Amino acid sequence: MDTQTNAISTIDLADWRAGGRAAADAAAEVDRGLQRAGFLLVRGHGLPQRLIPDLRTAARRFFALPTDVKARYSTKVAGRGWQAQGVEANGYSEGTETPPDLKEGFCVGARTLTGDPEIDAAWFPKNVFPDEVAEMRGLIDEYTALMKQLADELLRLCAAALDQPLETLASKTERSTWSFNLNHYPPMSVLGTPEPGQFRIGPHTDFGMVTILDREPGHGGLQVFTEQGGWADAPFDPTALTVNIGDLLAYWSGDRWLSGRHRVLPPQPSAPDEDLLSLVYFYDLDHDAVVTPLPPPIGNGTSHEPVISGVHLKAKLDAISVG
Repeated sequence: MDTQTNAISTIDLADWRAGGRAAADAAAEVDRGLQRAGFLLVRGHGLPQRLIPDLRTAARRFFALPTDVKARYSTKVAGRGWQAQGVEANGYSEGTETPPDLKEGFCVGARTLTGDPEIDAAWFPKNVFPDEVAEMRGLIDEYTALMKQLADELLRLCAAALDQPLETLASKTERSTWSFNLNHYPPMSVLGTPEPGQFRIGPHTDFGMVTILDREPGHGGLQVFTEQGGWADAPFDPTALTVNIGDLLAYWSGDRWLSGRHRVLPPQPSAPDEDLLSLVYFYDLDHDAVVTPLPPPIGNGTSHEPVISGVHLKAKLDAISVG
């Protein structure tokens, strides 16, 4: 196996759930993997076998609709509904000017209202669903409910990996500002030739706690950056979900762990008809949760200032919005 494949650990949640030595070994492997790359492959997630293909089929039906129909559900970055190609450029989050990302998306998010109109408008706007693909709503609701359970379990596993109380992070997710994106990457035969420096998703790190990804492998697929191997194709396991941690979880670890830097390559001339669709669940803490880095000897001691989750997330989302 190449350097990149070795850098990304595979864990089985069955070991974590078994307790005892198996759970301790799984937690230790999480620590090692997040120090190397900020990415994991996670088996044993227990999602119903029919759910992901059913959701992907429904999503493809939506994205195949005429543009004027999809536009009825149009929204901006961090909104709810259809995000047209051209509204987002993730490279800007790193301060790099890039052409807009070569993707379209459909986004929903949490609806755990607080009763404060300003907070609810900012973090918990109403979801919209397409009338033309009626089954999308039920499938998305089922999928995101399972994702939230899984994400909380991953936060408990991360706490165990650093010998912290299991509820240290999961206790701050009662009103998580999670979001879920269906990302559609159209083929080159539809898009034409990409501009120089243009990606399906430009190089970036995610902003929050954990991202859970179900993806399709491809010539223009996910790449992960490590100091040892540079940019390389992310390993793919059809039985596993791909998980990476974001800026806030890396910050909580005292920069012991890496916020997984990644990109999605543009469509390739060798596969001009390649059409990919990813299911991407972004998990965050409550908007007002305070993230305080763990001190040495766990953390690296590079920063000790607490960060408010919502303040950090808003700044990053504003940065990647085009126009």
